[in-house]
Amino acid sequence: MDAPEKVDSAVGLAPGAIPRPESVENLRRQRSLGLLPGPTKDARPELAPRPRVLMFHCGGTLGMGAESFAEDERCASPRPVPMRGGGKYRALGSNKFLLDVLDVVPELTSLADIEVVVLMNKDSSEMDARDWKALGLALHEKRESYGGFIIAHGTDTMAYTASALSLMLEGFGKPIVLTGSQLPLAYPRSDARQNLLDALTCIVGSKSCGGVVDFYEVAICFNGKLLRGNRAQKTSATVYAAFSSPSYPALARLGVGVDWNHARLLPRQEQYTPRFDVNPNVIRVPVIPGLDIAAAYGDVYERGVRGIVLEAFGVGNFPSSLIPWLTEQTAKGLRVHLSTQCQSGELRPELYAAGLGALAVGARSGPVMTIECSVVKMMLCLANPGFDLDRSVAGETDTVDFCI
Repeated sequence: MDAPEKVDSAVGLAPGAIPRPESVENLRRQRSLGLLPGPTKDARPELAPRPRVLMFHCGGTLGMGAESFAEDERCASPRPVPMRGGGKYRALGSNKFLLDVLDVVPELTSLADIEVVVLMNKDSSEMDARDWKALGLALHEKRESYGGFIIAHGTDTMAYTASALSLMLEGFGKPIVLTGSQLPLAYPRSDARQNLLDALTCIVGSKSCGGVVDFYEVAICFNGKLLRGNRAQKTSATVYAAFSSPSYPALARLGVGVDWNHARLLPRQEQYTPRFDVNPNVIRVPVIPGLDIAAAYGDVYERGVRGIVLEAFGVGNFPSSLIPWLTEQTAKGLRVHLSTQCQSGELRPELYAAGLGALAVGARSGPVMTIECSVVKMMLCLANPGFDLDRSVAGETDTVDFCI
């Protein structure tokens, strides 16, 4: 004969049984009458202080909607726009939805004490060097008050802004993560919610927020990947995986957990060296076969251009017909940085006669940087004497044998 099953006389449950609602209510009643001990103060674990994180909203698709926060003055009566896939939609504009982001994504507040400041509200195609400076100064001002920072930003120029911040705020010592979305937060199937949560997850894992990860740099978090900001490029206008880092591995991958690539994180720098002056008079000059550069560009120095990023072929090669124009312009004071149209690999312009000629007239060439980072770094070099194009500031020139 089986032994009788043991029953908890207080609540009428067998050991390991799932309490019924009435059993739970009975348990509460027994505790309120003093028949069961309540939780003691000593039994409660000490809660670690919650990290403080500040989100700067700069604009972009994430906070946009069909009902604009402020209608564009150039479009007094916006009309529905026919879409190729069928249907009609009003053009997206900055929306007041962004002001309620913590109500829309309440999970953010479970990870950190997070505050939101709308610093600006721009389509990122309108961002320029003045905005980078304003954002850099805002981060500088709040550096000591928060453990990390999120920047909600449009995708079109996010890589430029990330590069600018990484070079402006050398040795900042706190994680700064830019993110955004391909669809507005207000839309079904938007990627905004997950990108925001992923960005904050990476930030609170850093040592500056009480975590265990040596993560102190400027990064872009998008579609489950954390990428070094000055190595990332926007490579798709429509898929959720909008950004990639062709020449440097991801810093982390986010799935069920967070898989950190600790060996590729930027080491913490002892000294903080901010710089905010930017000279925006820089242009990109992509080389194409048969380019008559004098006819196409003329006297750019006379028109106020002070630096160019020359996007050469392969390891730094280009038609020798460009040399006379480069000689004339560099003699006037134009600074030239040689880059490549390839997404990875070394620059070796000295391997070819044209490349040697460019170096001879003063063009500079160093390890491969992204085009976005090359442009921004040239702007900073022009405005900050002693800031060298060849010096690696924030991992923008780190090389790896292969990248996945």
